[in-house]
Amino acid sequence: MHRLVIAVLCALLSSGCGSLYYTVNINAAESRLEQARQMGAETQAPFEYYYAKEHLRQAQVEASEASYSDAATYAEIAERYAQNAIELITRARKGETK
Repeated sequence: MHRLVIAVLCALLSSGCGSLYYTVNINAAESRLEQARQMGAETQAPFEYYYAKEHLRQAQVEASEASYSDAATYAEIAERYAQNAIELITRARKGETK
């Protein structure tokens, strides 16, 4: 009986963790994408910006279907590409090249 209770508790706790993990990732991605947008990424780093934007959109779609693991993965990719856009713009403003 104790094992059953423990198993049920673990299942309940693990299902909530996915949405929490997604929430942390989506908030970070949204923030980074907004920072990139404010820096002019739409025109200065369009591939990275729009790639990030579409992954963020897909993260939201996955979350709406309760696929939190997939949603978190898409959000992580979105954040990474938004950060890439920020770095490209920063280097360009400093006159650096790859």
